[in-house]
Amino acid sequence: MTTVHCPTCGTPVEWTDAARYRPFCSRRCKLIDLGEWLDERHRIPGEPADETTLDSEWREEDDPR
Repeated sequence: MTTVHCPTCGTPVEWTDAARYRPFCSRRCKLIDLGEWLDERHRIPGEPADETTLDSEWREEDDPR
């Protein structure tokens, strides 16, 4: 049986289909982690994407015309 540690509190979690919130131990820990991403306390390293560039690139590539 594979066991991981909850990223929020460190509680051991068995990696099975029965572990509903895996890799988190509970809904509470899952929501705490989500809140940290939304508050930008967790970040993916790198330069922030320029939304206007991404928006124009998407239009050019995905425009059905």
